[in-house]
Amino acid sequence: MFPIADDNPTRTLPIVTWFLIAACVGIYVWQASLPDGAVETVFLTYGSIPANLFGGATGVVLPFPSEVTLVSSQFLHGGLMHLGGNMLYLYIFGDNVEAAMGHLKFLAFYLVAGVVAALTHAVLAQTSGIPMIGASGAISGVLGAYLLLYPHARVRILFLPLPIPFFKVFAVPAIIVLGIWFTIQFVSAAYSSPEGGGVAFWAHVGGFVAGVVLLPFFKQRGVPYWQSPSAEVIDTRRSAGPWTRIGSRPGSSVDGTSDDLSDRGKRGPWTARLRPSVCGLALAA
Repeated sequence: MFPIADDNPTRTLPIVTWFLIAACVGIYVWQASLPDGAVETVFLTYGSIPANLFGGATGVVLPFPSEVTLVSSQFLHGGLMHLGGNMLYLYIFGDNVEAAMGHLKFLAFYLVAGVVAALTHAVLAQTSGIPMIGASGAISGVLGAYLLLYPHARVRILFLPLPIPFFKVFAVPAIIVLGIWFTIQFVSAAYSSPEGGGVAFWAHVGGFVAGVVLLPFFKQRGVPYWQSPSAEVIDTRRSAGPWTRIGSRPGSSVDGTSDDLSDRGKRGPWTARLRPSVCGLALAA
């Protein structure tokens, strides 16, 4: 079960969201062009290693201050599944938070949330020599901000009960989707060790909380919390089919004018809910 779209159209081009997705994809393509040994070196150099941040001995000599890796690690991914899952979440939720903040503030917010997420993991695993990589610490911050801004937005969920050849798409309020997501991250963090490899659940928790706390300092003045869906979106929910983006009419925007950039569909790319497949890494997956 994973989200594939929401019913929250925007009236601004999410250029920073697109830039972040393009940067992560571009860097992954570069990673994929390297031999295996070189990829491991990239992870050790640009991944966030807690022991490096806290003065431990890891045997890794960095050409820059270790604090730089708190940012660089956000653009590395351990595989296509890891990358695809993170970019899907950023694609669905990033544009609305960017619209609420403005482009430059959103970029700063995203990077700061990612730094807080990495530090949360590092503080709890100070002796670990395992690099943490992945964008989802920062994306968790986006989810926290989205929850406060648009809790009533409907998120389309694809339910695929494998191995049964059956699927169903249904819409659920964002407060439920993100509330369940955060609960899973918190419980998983509480019952896992941050010292080992696998998913860095505490980074997710730290990023999400950072998004909630930082939102008042980054959102534009006049943008309200806890927004309700517009009348147009509510009206179109009644007639939307299972494969129609709620809140949009073919050939028209949400205010009834001709189709423009304010009502972009957010139907893809579709990627299954992921589990990290790279051993020896702490994935902000």
